[in-house]
Amino acid sequence: MTPRPAVSIAARRRRSLTPPPGSGAPAPQPETSFLITREHRRFAEFADAVRANRYIGACYGPPGIGKTLSARTYAAAADWEAWEARRSVTDSALPDSLLRSRSVVWTPHVTTTPRELDVEVPGICDLFSDAVRARLNPDYDPELTIEVDPGCPYTELLIVDEADRLRTTGLEQLRDYFDRFHLGLILIGMPGLERRLARYPQLYSRIGFAHQYRPLAAPDLAAVLAAYWQLLGHSLNPDSPADASPPSPGSPAATSGSSNGSSGRSAACWTSTTCTPSPPTSSTPPAAPW
Repeated sequence: MTPRPAVSIAARRRRSLTPPPGSGAPAPQPETSFLITREHRRFAEFADAVRANRYIGACYGPPGIGKTLSARTYAAAADWEAWEARRSVTDSALPDSLLRSRSVVWTPHVTTTPRELDVEVPGICDLFSDAVRARLNPDYDPELTIEVDPGCPYTELLIVDEADRLRTTGLEQLRDYFDRFHLGLILIGMPGLERRLARYPQLYSRIGFAHQYRPLAAPDLAAVLAAYWQLLGHSLNPDSPADASPPSPGSPAATSGSSNGSSGRSAACWTSTTCTPSPPTSSTPPAAPW
């Protein structure tokens, strides 16, 4: 009887997450172009620190202000989803944005079980790491490589959005994964997430940075409005109360490219052109030690 060749755990996880060729699943639609704001710059500095030092970071803030969009922009999540959707159909190169980010975003469902987390989180990290390795080494084929599961050396940062949905077991699973594979981990949630994490000593002791994501400041809000007015073919008049006010709920400005029409988003939900405001005046790193 011919012995069955050993296949790495990572390869099995990749197959479980890979849609069959020709399944007809629609490709992800590109996101609205992102407007770089001061708050996004602060988040990027925080994420860079967590990624470089391999810490656990907590990011918290009220809903609808741009935490998810900042995280997805930092990790180039839209590029990853677009590449992953077509990788089984055509041999496409991994975008350069993913080589720079070395980050993945994972969002648990409300009913995510420990078994699902144990498959999905290592699966997406392994798949991303193999994609980066294959881009750097064209001779590498993860599907033909027989090896003991090496972890995910090319995935440097895991961003978990909606971390409030995870129960104690899920948080402990993420801590264990962080310990075993030595990568940065960011937990994003609502205000109070940082106090909840303090109830878990083993997880709390590993948190190196905490970041409060704030609503748009007045200068950034003016830049967002000016960019949207320009998109419509008009110019913003700051002396006009109608122009200077945030769009009312239900108006085109409030609904274009936005999931909830919030006027406090840090993202360019209302514009398709990238606009970079002046950098913050303070040189103090925004992410202070926990």
